[in-house]
Amino acid sequence: MNLISFCKWWEKKLTISLGFLVITHWAQIPHFLWGGDILLEAGYVSRVHPVLDFILYGIDLIEIPAIIAVTVSFISRMVVKNRT
Repeated sequence: MNLISFCKWWEKKLTISLGFLVITHWAQIPHFLWGGDILLEAGYVSRVHPVLDFILYGIDLIEIPAIIAVTVSFISRMVVKNRT
């Protein structure tokens, strides 16, 4: 699979990638509130239940695939744009 065919394949999957990015960014909202609660040590959201803390902490790790997806999308668009 050469780079051009990969870029065309990626363009087809762009809708799925953008949907993934929207979901991950929406998930960041409760994580942001949880993180602020941790810093303020208020205890409204944080330290209520260990499973909830685990989930809200794990949301932060979802950013890694999102960053990779955006980077690959940007590079593929630039390559296709420069080839045409």
